[in-house]
This record gives sequence, structure tokens and C-alpha cells, in this order.
Amino acid sequence: MAKKLAVVALGGNALLRGNQKGTIEEQTQNTQDTLKNIIFLIKEGYDIILAHGNGPQVGNILMQNAAGNEMYDLPEMTLDYNVASSQGGIGYMIEHNLRNILKENGINKNVVTLVTSVIVDKNDPAFLNPVKRVGRIYSKEDADKLTAEKGWIFKEEVKTDGGWRRVVPSPTPIDFSNSDIVENLARQGNIVITVGGGGIPTYLDENGVAVSVEGVVDKDLASAVVGNKINADEFYILTDVPYIYKNFKQEDQEILEFLDYADCQKYIADGTFAEGSMAPKIRACMQFVKNGGEKSIITEATLLEDKKYGSKITMNY
Repeated sequence: MAKKLAVVALGGNALLRGNQKGTIEEQTQNTQDTLKNIIFLIKEGYDIILAHGNGPQVGNILMQNAAGNEMYDLPEMTLDYNVASSQGGIGYMIEHNLRNILKENGINKNVVTLVTSVIVDKNDPAFLNPVKRVGRIYSKEDADKLTAEKGWIFKEEVKTDGGWRRVVPSPTPIDFSNSDIVENLARQGNIVITVGGGGIPTYLDENGVAVSVEGVVDKDLASAVVGNKINADEFYILTDVPYIYKNFKQEDQEILEFLDYADCQKYIADGTFAEGSMAPKIRACMQFVKNGGEKSIITEATLLEDKKYGSKITMNY
């Protein structure tokens, strides 16, 4: 019987917690803690593809770029280059630690990291409405100066103590590079790390030439695209909550352990899930099952081995 193939998307907290500075020691420990839970799926016979976020890390890279430019007149790299840099760095961290964890568990598997582009539509409306916040917070004066010098777009920060932050487009992914290679490697038993940080957004011009654009693709949507393109059976989003909740953190909070596509449509339409957190994850899971996936699961990494598995989303019960 053929092994099941699963795409596992690691949330941002897999590497860097909200209250941490982001030292290599902190990120290494967090990575190890998360990856130890993946071993259960491997022992159950799954072939695995890993994806991951990069929000805190690429934000730090952008701030390092800005500091280097201000202090030493070093040229700032473009956002697509910085996303690629974060893919390589985070991929290395996951690959390095996963190899050691596999060895500890007597598992002999190759682990490979691919710096990956995702294909987007150059006419995606998201390019006309940048909403994804990246990098540091600036004063209004500095933000206006950067707009004049570099053409950056800023929006005011309303959830913090004020200031202005750069915003970039977040286009919808429709494909990703090297999909055949990713599927072949995974089905041969190798663990593949791909679409890190949602991948590098790229469109094809009228001559079929790849053009990278400055933007940030949603990691969970990109992971769902991977799952569908390589015909994965299951899609896991590992985050910092054990279940999907209705009325999250309210007195009438309710666990939604089993959901089908119609349920999700209703809850999305009702605004049950917050747009900044759970709603994009739900949409990614809906996309996966609608396009042929067996089931999607949103949970905390520590719940995998005891088979509680958090909340499951399928086309039907």
C-alpha cells in the first residue's frame, strides 16, 4: 500500500516566539521542540513535505538592511532577495536540526531545502492594495522621506504605540517552481523543505520570462498550493492553538473539532474567524480539500502524537 503524503506548514512560532529576541539559541531550541513532534508522522509511515513562515525573520533582515544602509551606506537588497535569504537561513536551521532528531530516533532519511518561487498573476488586485506589513516602524517624517526616495508605501500602525510601517502586496499563489522535483523527492522518502515564507512571488511575462516582484505570499495558502500540485493526501497547519475556536477567547468560546467545507464557508461569511490570524488558515485548508485533498488539520504540534489532532476540515463528514 502506498504511503500517505502530507504537507506540514510550520507557523511562525515554530522558530521564534513573540516574547523572544530571536537569537540563534532561541530559534534553535524552538525548532527542535517543534520538529520532535513531526517524528510521529514519519514513524506512522507518512512521506513529508515541510513549509514554514518567515515573518519575524524577514522583518529582522529588512531592519538589518536599513541599519546597514543608514550607518555604512551599504546597498539595501530587494524584498524578493531578502525572502530568498530567509528561506535559505530558516531552511538550514530546520534541515540541520531535523537531521539530528532523525538520527536520535534511528531514522535514516535525507532532508533537502529548496529555495522556491511561487507563481502569481501579475494582474492580481493585491498589487493595487498593499496590506502586508513588513520591517520596522518609522516616524511620519522618515516614512515620507522613504516614500519620496524609494517609492515605498506606508500605513499607520494603530495596534501599537503609533508610527508608520511599510506595506507590500500579498498576491495569491497559483503554482510553485520545481513541483515535479518536490513530489518525486518526497515520494522517494526524502523530506523536502519548500515555499519557505510563502515563497518568492514571481510572475511570467508575455515571453514566459520569470519576473520576481516585491511582495509577501501567505505561507498557508502557498502550502495548500503545494499540497494540491503534488497530490498530497493530508495538510497540516501547526500553530500556537490546539483547535479552531468559535468566539475565540470569549466566555462562550467553543471548540470546532470537525468542520466540512460548507461549515467553513458559513463561518467565514459570518466573520467568525479573525482575518489577521485564523481566517487565512481556514481558507488555505478549504482550498486544499476543495481541490482534492483528503483532509486538513489545524492544531498545535504537541497534539500530533496523542492523535487528538486538533480540528479537522474535510469536504464532508
